[in-house]
Amino acid sequence: MKNPMLSKRILVATMGAAFVAMIGAASAAPIGEPAGSPQARSGSKSPERASRSNKKADASAAIQAYPDATRKEPKLKASERISRKLSKMMDLYEEENGAEARAMADEIIADPKANGYEKAYSAQLAAQIAYEADDTTAAMDYFKKVIEFDGLDNNAHYNIMLNLAQLQQQEEQYAESQATFDRFFSETKSKDPTALMMKGQGLYLMQRYDEAAAVMKQAIEASDDPKPDWMALLMQTYAEAGNTAEAVRMAEQVAARKPDDKRAQLNLAAVYSQADMPEKALAVMEKLRAGNQLDTANEYKVLYTTYSGIEGREKDVIAVINEGLQKGVLEPDYNTYVALAQAYYFSDQPAQAITAYQKAAPLAKDGEAYLNLARVLQQENRIPEAKAAARQALAKGIKKAKDANVIIALPGN
Repeated sequence: MKNPMLSKRILVATMGAAFVAMIGAASAAPIGEPAGSPQARSGSKSPERASRSNKKADASAAIQAYPDATRKEPKLKASERISRKLSKMMDLYEEENGAEARAMADEIIADPKANGYEKAYSAQLAAQIAYEADDTTAAMDYFKKVIEFDGLDNNAHYNIMLNLAQLQQQEEQYAESQATFDRFFSETKSKDPTALMMKGQGLYLMQRYDEAAAVMKQAIEASDDPKPDWMALLMQTYAEAGNTAEAVRMAEQVAARKPDDKRAQLNLAAVYSQADMPEKALAVMEKLRAGNQLDTANEYKVLYTTYSGIEGREKDVIAVINEGLQKGVLEPDYNTYVALAQAYYFSDQPAQAITAYQKAAPLAKDGEAYLNLARVLQQENRIPEAKAAARQALAKGIKKAKDANVIIALPGN
């Protein structure tokens, strides 16, 4: 798990079944580092040394991340007395004496003579130590103290506010997280796409889909290069909101812009499926198949199950499954053979259906496949084999034993 003080993350969100089938859940990915946080095991050891080092740093380090912020940036500095404690606190942290460093931070926070900067700086480090110790509750409390002490520069102050919002969201404190995000945007006037996307995801997790979609759309429009996961989550949000038309429009737009991007094409097929447009979904998948781009079992399953949902497309189901088996992409397992057997049966190819059921039945957890095999054998007047299959069905267990016994009772050996 990434430390939120060192990297912002879009947390994992639950995706719809079609998206899970196509691309999996939206994965969390590092998306930038907030300024003003203590450096883990490296960097300057005191505010004074940090200040001297920063003056020599690249000019870009001094860029105001929140130039429109309404907060007046404080000009507090560390006193000589507290500065020695801050330096010692950082030394302890860098020597991996986190407990002692945190205790010293608490001491500075409780010192009535310490100013807002000294308290905020100490609380910031204590938050990181607590988070590294998996004490998330304490980390959030320290973050709140940093904001309350109001002693850091705007970059650090507001990045801490974002960290708090993320942790609250991670801990499923969704209302509190949204309140923190709202304060952040109100005070900073920021249009940062990453922060907007994090807020939008929180709204998604609260099932406030219309609001989530509006915020996510704003984030994507504000970004020069929106992440694929953002686009996927917005499409899923539209779908959850019942705005299928907008989900389709967006998926088509992304796929048209990235015709060679396999993931964009799979997303489009998934959206078409959710929108009950199977023929369009098939057209996208078949184009990928023709280009030899289907290379996972899941992709082949999506294709043949889509075909199986359309009447009269059994031969396509058969072709896709056999191709997947021949390539070694599809596993020769129960589900694959049952799907193949059904496609053969409903396309009037009983001999092939029997062969497929014979492969599926031993792999099944119960005897239902053996019972289906017995029924097809009976229809083909292969009575002795049908009886044997019915007995195997009973042996493995079936819901209606009567169905097997009827076949076993048929005249003939």
